[in-house]
Amino acid sequence: MNYITEKKSKPLILAYYLPQFHPFKENNEWWGKGFTEWTNVGKAKPLYKGHYQPKIPADLGYYDLRLPIIAEQQAELAKESGVDGFCYWHYWFGDGKELMEMPFYRAVKTGKPDFPFCLGWANESWMAKLWNKNGVTGKTLIEQKYTGKEDHELHFYRYKEAFSDARYIKINGRPFFLIYRPLDFKNIKDFMKQWNLLLQKEGIADSFYFVAHARNESEYDSLVSLGFDAINIFPLQRTPKDTKEFFKELYNKFHKRITGIPRLIDYKKIIDETWNEQYEPKENVLPTLIPNWDHSPRSGKHALILNNSTPDNWRIHIQKIFEGISHKDNKIIMLKSWNEWGEGNYMEPDLKYGKAYINVLKEELGKFNK
Repeated sequence: MNYITEKKSKPLILAYYLPQFHPFKENNEWWGKGFTEWTNVGKAKPLYKGHYQPKIPADLGYYDLRLPIIAEQQAELAKESGVDGFCYWHYWFGDGKELMEMPFYRAVKTGKPDFPFCLGWANESWMAKLWNKNGVTGKTLIEQKYTGKEDHELHFYRYKEAFSDARYIKINGRPFFLIYRPLDFKNIKDFMKQWNLLLQKEGIADSFYFVAHARNESEYDSLVSLGFDAINIFPLQRTPKDTKEFFKELYNKFHKRITGIPRLIDYKKIIDETWNEQYEPKENVLPTLIPNWDHSPRSGKHALILNNSTPDNWRIHIQKIFEGISHKDNKIIMLKSWNEWGEGNYMEPDLKYGKAYINVLKEELGKFNK
């Protein structure tokens, strides 16, 4: 799939996709036999009055990605919503070690589902995380390593077939590749240069379309200087705009400690802040659509939760992002996420809202440029 950035084009919406929903050896060893993301999702409980938990999947149920039909059904729902492709999170830890690769490898090798895809490298160590009043602690389960050119070449050739696939998402002919923690990778410029040369050598394209995932806008200048083609800023870690907002953040943390109620952010605040007039209008910034967020299945009372996420507020959020990108050539939008159920961050149908979020996105895409 080749997307050409130009003013007359419609948005290209790429949804982050989590391949965690199947058992594998390491999770069995670390957390117990049969552990998947559903383990935390299913045991979540409401932490305050009106808290929507547990979140129960509807159409697809508590699915297992070992079943190929689930991948087909996910793709059909994504097509119905207007999502253009999945950005599969991919886990390469160095020295040829990777985890949760099965769903993506199967899609490449079988040609199914017939739905566009690209990769996002989740380049960080895995920890047995413990959330407490002082933040996140825990022991390292598997360390993220960068072991040099030989491993980078192995990494490239492990995915060469995918980069050559007609379904792989390309921007102006260049394969889209996102890196989650770019500033943690000391020699990332050398890595990108090496991969571009390998891409040329194999006759696939002249270069990758390298995208950086940024924790907040304060990382923008550093990422541009490293040579990234585009930057996607995570909307829940925006830098406070002023002193008033800074002290409000301190109050929220204090309130959480006293009451035991997780940190709540009104979804309407996200509507206001996911389009930052200083950054999002830039051609190299990819704005984010975020339908919902509730980290409590993983972190309990230490969670961050978007309160008042509803299909109606979701519609307003989409409209604001669409209005902002309408004047840009680059209309790529990252949707966070398709199926991050453990973060309460998903588009798939649940028992409360059914396909409402899917339907709203479909409706608003139908209105774009009309």
